[in-house]
Amino acid sequence: MSSRCDVIIGGGGMVGMTLAIALAKGGLDVVVADPVPKSAALDARFDGRVCALAYATVRMFEALGVWPHLEPHAQPIKDILVTDAKLGGTPSPFSLHFDAGEIGARSLGHIVENRHTRTGLFAVAETLPNLHFVAPAALTNLETAAGGITATLSNGDAVTAQLAVAADGRPSPMRELMGIPIVAWSYDQWGIVATVEHEKPHNGVAYEHFLPSGPFAILPMTPAASSEAVGQEHANRSSLVWTEDEKLAPEMMKLDDDAFNAEIARRFGDHLGATKSAGPRWSHPLKFHLARGFVKPRFALAGDSAHGIHPIAGQGFNLGLKDAAALTDVVLDAARVGLDIGSLTVLEKYERWRRFDSFTMSFAMDGLNRLFSNDIAPIRFARDLGMGIVDAFGPARRFFMRHAGGDIGKLPRLMKGEAA
Repeated sequence: MSSRCDVIIGGGGMVGMTLAIALAKGGLDVVVADPVPKSAALDARFDGRVCALAYATVRMFEALGVWPHLEPHAQPIKDILVTDAKLGGTPSPFSLHFDAGEIGARSLGHIVENRHTRTGLFAVAETLPNLHFVAPAALTNLETAAGGITATLSNGDAVTAQLAVAADGRPSPMRELMGIPIVAWSYDQWGIVATVEHEKPHNGVAYEHFLPSGPFAILPMTPAASSEAVGQEHANRSSLVWTEDEKLAPEMMKLDDDAFNAEIARRFGDHLGATKSAGPRWSHPLKFHLARGFVKPRFALAGDSAHGIHPIAGQGFNLGLKDAAALTDVVLDAARVGLDIGSLTVLEKYERWRRFDSFTMSFAMDGLNRLFSNDIAPIRFARDLGMGIVDAFGPARRFFMRHAGGDIGKLPRLMKGEAA
């Protein structure tokens, strides 16, 4: 089959589907191709991670009509407590506390399980007759011509569009097809993700413990609402995002439940009472990459295909949605005045907008990880002192809260809560 559309998006993950919805609501004809069938992508066992949605991201989902599907599953973050300690040692006397009330906000963001975000995005996408989801179908070739770009799919289809967007994840076969190089390295760390049940309520507090092996985050979740959710019905739950040394992490994943729960308890402490892992565990090596360019004629990168950052502050998904919102602004503005949405002149506006922010955020997260993932005494003293100074200085504290919420810098219309 051969067909035509305005935009073809390779990758039906959370960034790709959000971009597709935004462009379709703006009046464009959009095709999304993904190698994973919808039924598999929505299975609870497909992805056990959560995302911390900044309040600018929440405004974007509200503008797109996605938020009503997510809100019942969204846990507001009321406070964030950052501490520094050795494993099993005495915590540093310095800590950093962020309180949503200090900036007049109801929350500093929301924690939502990825499976609920995917379900909400598909629910909205299915209401849009000009958005077409094709799966399982990977893009196997891209060929640019004067009038458009033709994508060949693994199911035998060919789709010609004015613009192709790669939202196909960190390895990004589309980025490779278009010959865009990346700067990349691996960390000596793995990420371990699990849902943890605990005796006491979390009261909407997110904890970030910096340990020598890397950050250990405890992110508040909504109680399990049904037998389909991970964990017991109505249990107090948090998501564990555990950064561990690459040599030790595989051994941790092999532990039986009792031993794994003991390791969690060593890192959690007792502030939430008794703890235990609930449901599957996931792990993956942590890597960094940043594309040397975000666009070519009739082609653009968005989300993890453009940048992959350390999860130390939970900003990766928000960074990808800023790409989607900015690309939506640029493409729809061009379409409304009759310009070619795939022209390099149009797409370079997107690249100028997003590349600097992506660069600064990527290297800031890399620097934070390197600063806190060590046990060198002078560095430990300096970082603890720095946390204490920021905690004592209100303007700095409020700046970091607004930055984490996505309200610093030039915001696309959707992230202001405006229609695309």
